[in-house]
Amino acid sequence: MNFKTIAATALTLTLPLAAQADDWTAYTYSSVSTTSAVKGMTRISERVAAETDGELDITLHLGKTLQIASADITQAVGDGIVDFAADFFFSGNVPIARILNLPMLIENDEEWAAAYAAIEPTLVEAFADQNVVLLGGYRYPEQTIFTTFPVNSLADLDGHKIRVTSPEQGKFVEEFGGAAITLSGSEVPTSLERGVIEGVLTASAGGAKNWHEFLPYNYRFAVNYGNSMIIANADAFDALDPEVQETLRAIVAEEGPATTAAFLVDEDAQKASQSAAGMTLTDAAEGDVDMAAEKLAPFWASWAEENGPEYVEALKVVRDAIGK
Repeated sequence: MNFKTIAATALTLTLPLAAQADDWTAYTYSSVSTTSAVKGMTRISERVAAETDGELDITLHLGKTLQIASADITQAVGDGIVDFAADFFFSGNVPIARILNLPMLIENDEEWAAAYAAIEPTLVEAFADQNVVLLGGYRYPEQTIFTTFPVNSLADLDGHKIRVTSPEQGKFVEEFGGAAITLSGSEVPTSLERGVIEGVLTASAGGAKNWHEFLPYNYRFAVNYGNSMIIANADAFDALDPEVQETLRAIVAEEGPATTAAFLVDEDAQKASQSAAGMTLTDAAEGDVDMAAEKLAPFWASWAEENGPEYVEALKVVRDAIGK
């Protein structure tokens, strides 16, 4: 039995038997309604209903309220299990998109904007291969290092177990002698309590917002960026009136960047709050950034070569765009 059959059976009691073009089911990986991510998706849903005069109604379901694993969201959209989604864990279905998350490749907001603009046509095609329309997205603040032990330089990671969300983040941890462990977000608190992991790579406004009580130290070293894609089922999107399509695209084009901006504001607020609650925030040691970039640069090339010519070309496009 394939994924589509299993998911469709599991969702019989919670979803309509057949989604209509003007009545969409949406899903997000985030289970907390107060996050910038969910607020952004909620604004999209509300604006679409208002600005299309009800021609398109989108009902948003939070993470874990439907029987769809976080890693399966893009596939669920492509299969028509849901019509619309925000997906942070898209890389298993569209691995070429992980180029944006390579450690030390993109180091600031300007580089992100240039890299995304350069690679966007490739991403649109890659999602289309999954029967998915890529409409836009948003980005979390930089992923930094939160730990249960003091960190004053990257050398202090040696011998410690760090939770990562991708093989690329894992490579970074391993370069500095750490052990990379992949866990779902729901497993992080108990894993920290039991010593299964001793740290995580996340943002202050991301995972640390929920896990800060277990993480007394934050080394403010930007490893990489994490981002979410806002996507729609291609068949459902094609069935919309062209004017509704354009309205949806325009709203996502506005609300994606607005969500990114909200995350940046929340990042500063969470850093201040976490510091006030007793977390030790340590700036990156002098020389760590240059040293890490030098260490990881060969990995960018080997990652692309191992995945094939399309990846090599995509890496070249991004590096040319950001001057690296």
